[in-house]
Amino acid sequence: MERIEILKALIPVFTEALDSDFDVILKEATTAADVNGWDSLTHIQLVVAIERKFKIRFTSKEIQTWKNVGELITGIENKIKMQ
Repeated sequence: MERIEILKALIPVFTEALDSDFDVILKEATTAADVNGWDSLTHIQLVVAIERKFKIRFTSKEIQTWKNVGELITGIENKIKMQ
């Protein structure tokens, strides 16, 4: 799966988890500070939703290293490669 495909697949996951009326706009450089409603609680909900969507599991150590959506995508890529 290409990075752009992962990014596109994340948009509905973010939109639903953040209970947004509009599609959340994501770029690789997007951080939690850039998205309304993305706080520590919704971060956990996002991780759970992403794990379900991609049928993967992250360790808490992996999750703590992400600084932006691009690093999240890299984490997803790495997990998909391991399957």
